Amino acid sequence: MSTPTMDDAAKVFTDPTAYADDARLHAALTHLRANTPVAWVDNPPYRPFWAITKHADIMAIERDNNLWLSEPRPLLVTAEADDFGKQQLEAGMGLRTLIHMDDPHHRKVRAIGADWFRPKAMRDLKVNVDALAKRYVDKMRDIGPECDFVTDIAVNFPLYVIMSLLGLPEEDFPRMHQLTQEMFGGDDEEYNKRGQSPEEQLTILLDFFNYFAQLTASRRENPTDDLASAIANGRIDGEPLSEVDTASYYVIVASAGHDTTKDAISGGLLALIENPGELERLRKDPALMGTAVEEMIRWTTPVKEFMRTAAEDTEVRGVPIAEGESVYLAYVSGNRDEEVFDEPFRFDVSRDPNKHVAFGYGVHFCLGAALARMEMNSLFSELIPRLESIELAGEPELAATTFVGGLKHLPIRYSLR
Repeated sequence: MSTPTMDDAAKVFTDPTAYADDARLHAALTHLRANTPVAWVDNPPYRPFWAITKHADIMAIERDNNLWLSEPRPLLVTAEADDFGKQQLEAGMGLRTLIHMDDPHHRKVRAIGADWFRPKAMRDLKVNVDALAKRYVDKMRDIGPECDFVTDIAVNFPLYVIMSLLGLPEEDFPRMHQLTQEMFGGDDEEYNKRGQSPEEQLTILLDFFNYFAQLTASRRENPTDDLASAIANGRIDGEPLSEVDTASYYVIVASAGHDTTKDAISGGLLALIENPGELERLRKDPALMGTAVEEMIRWTTPVKEFMRTAAEDTEVRGVPIAEGESVYLAYVSGNRDEEVFDEPFRFDVSRDPNKHVAFGYGVHFCLGAALARMEMNSLFSELIPRLESIELAGEPELAATTFVGGLKHLPIRYSLR
C-alpha cells in the first residue's frame, strides 16, 4: 500500500508551540477541515496517525467504542515515551487511568467514582463551591487592582474543590499543583522543571504514586466519607483495585480534575475581556450564565485530543484506515466546525445549541463534567456582578502542549465591589 501524502498543515498536531499560538493553530485547522478532514500525520519523533478534524467524524468514532479502542494509544506521545510507558506498565509501574481503558473493564472502574459526580452529589456540594467562589473573588478584590488571574485565582479555586472532594489536607495542595503542572506541562519550558525524557517524567509519576500509596493505606485502615476512600476501597468483581489502577485513579482525578477547569476559567475570562459586549450581556442577564459557561468550554477546549486505535479495517470519510492504525481526535478543530457552529469564531454567551466535544462523547465522556460546569458557574456568578471594570494589564500567555493546556498567565487590571 502506498504511503499517504501529508498535508503540511497537519504538522501542527505534533508541534506543542502551535497550541500557544491561536492564530497559527486555527489557520491550520480551518484549512484541514476544508481540504483534508482525515489527515495523515507522519512527523517523528511521533508514530504516524490519522488526524480527524470534523465534528461529525469525532462523534462517530467516540460513539463506536467497540471499533475504536483507547488501548494501546490513548493520547499523543513520542514513540520513545510510548515504548517506555508500555515497559513500565508491564513492570507494574505505569499510569493506567480511565482514559487508557476499554470496556468492560473501563465501565467497572469508572463506576467506583461515578456516584461522586452525579447530580445529587453536585447539589450537595454546591453550597461549599459557592462559598469557595466567594472566598476567591474576595481574594481577587483584596490583592487588586492587578493580578495574574491564572496563578492567583484560576489555579487555586478548582484545585481546592477537587482536593477537598478527595479529602486531602490543605497543606498538600501546592504539592499536587506542582506535580500536575509538571505532568501536563512537560512541553512548556516554564513548567518543565525536571526534563522531558521518559525517565524524567517517570520521577513525577512516582511522586504521585508514592503520595497516593500512603493515602490508600490510610483510607483502607480508616475509611472516611470522601472520594479518596471510595477509590481506596473500590472493588472490581469482588477484588480490590490493583495498586496501579488505584494510584492511577487518584492521579486522573487530582490532576485532570483541576487543571482543565483552570484552563476553561482563565480562558473564559479572557474571552469576556476581549468581547466586552458579551460581558455586558452577561452582566445584564445572569440567566445566560449556563450557556455562557458552555461557550467558554467550547472556546477554550482544555483537552486538545485523545486517540483511538482501529480494532479492524475500516474507513473514515472514505479514507481507508487499517486495523492497528490510530486516529487523533482533534477536539479543538471539532469545536470550530463551520458545519456545526454558526459563526464558530464568534464568542457568544447565548449560543444554543452548543454541541461542543470538549468533554468527549460516549463511554469516555468526562467523569467530572458536571463539577467543572458548576465550578465555573459559581465563580462567574460571583465575579461578574461585583466587577466594575476589567482590562488586560499585559500580554496573555498560552502554554505549549499537545494534550491539556490553556493560559499560563493572564495579567489583568480591575475594580471589584
